[in-house]
Amino acid sequence: MIYALKEGQEKITVLREGRFVQILPKDIYYFEAVDNKVFVYLEKDVYECKLKLYELEQRFAEMDFFRATKSTIVNLSRVKSLSPAFNGRFELLMKNEEKLIVSRQYVPGLKAKLGL
Repeated sequence: MIYALKEGQEKITVLREGRFVQILPKDIYYFEAVDNKVFVYLEKDVYECKLKLYELEQRFAEMDFFRATKSTIVNLSRVKSLSPAFNGRFELLMKNEEKLIVSRQYVPGLKAKLGL
């Protein structure tokens, strides 16, 4: 089970248009909390998740997921590049060309996770 978790084989159940779907964590680009709802972003699709952001953070702590802002958890394996931004923040360019920001308070954790 631990091996399956680390490899991202434990599926997560998400909701879209009234239907439940199971997806692999490795396919997730990021999670975002908006208006008391959590959304799951894949390369081209967006789903809703019933779990809270802190629950997802705990569940995927041993994988490549990283808290980037108060409302965002990013899958680092889906990051194409990163660069410093204004005020000590970082900008992440995802493999699907979306850009995300890492807040100043989470930059030390990002550096630690990446070994920088």
